[in-house]
Amino acid sequence: MSTENTIQPTPDYLSLLRLDGRGYVVLGAGQGIGEQTVHALAQAGARVLCVDRDEDLAQSIAEKVGGIACVADATQRKDVQRIFDTARKHFGRVHGAIDIIGVAGIKPLSQVDDESWDRQFDIVVRHAYLAIQIGGEMMKADGGGSLVFVGSLAGNRAVPNETAYATSKAALHHLVRCAGAEYAPHNVRINAVSPGFVRTPRLIQRLDEAAWSAVSAVIPLGRPATPAEIAGPLLFLASDLSSHMAGEIIEVDGGAGVMAAFPRITFGPPSTPTP
Repeated sequence: MSTENTIQPTPDYLSLLRLDGRGYVVLGAGQGIGEQTVHALAQAGARVLCVDRDEDLAQSIAEKVGGIACVADATQRKDVQRIFDTARKHFGRVHGAIDIIGVAGIKPLSQVDDESWDRQFDIVVRHAYLAIQIGGEMMKADGGGSLVFVGSLAGNRAVPNETAYATSKAALHHLVRCAGAEYAPHNVRINAVSPGFVRTPRLIQRLDEAAWSAVSAVIPLGRPATPAEIAGPLLFLASDLSSHMAGEIIEVDGGAGVMAAFPRITFGPPSTPTP
């Protein structure tokens, strides 16, 4: 029966953002985007398993939001299985997971050795594959859920000296697209946010203010993002406000991704045509 002409009631949009009583896993929860994402989920009412390799960081953020700390290496299958088993044990059901994990190896491709290439894919793609295969299957069995990943502008555009990192992020983006299509019929939504430069604790340590000024100059909004500005879209994708999204990559980069690689120039007045 066609429903095209059926009048749909206006939803309570704020309630669609609420996650009251739902259980979520945050991988890479200890600082930066992960820490702000934990706060965002908790403020929306979620119960959160805060996963980090650093025990102090995991414990600190869990204490701040009344969550549960979990120390694990999400690139290892046995650890990922333990993560989701722990979440199910505490929450009864895992409604979603947000995966923040990722570190950029920045060097020319000619200087990348086999070990660092493999490590780059482990730290960007392998844990995502494991989270989907283990966490996604758990959500599928329990009636659905939402998996959200953090990609990168580097996965969409060429960035100097980031070939290995950019290639791994491009692989992550396509993993999200393919897995998103595969799991959507089972009510498991898989999506990602693709940030540009973000003032995370790790990047603040690596870039001086001159570098941040140079970055700001190529961002139409005039500045890099804060971790909270990435946590907001992650919360949106975790919530029912994004209930019709699957396999999508949302760019959150201040407009940097839409700019052509031309310098900012000022045009003078048009010349007077010669008669």
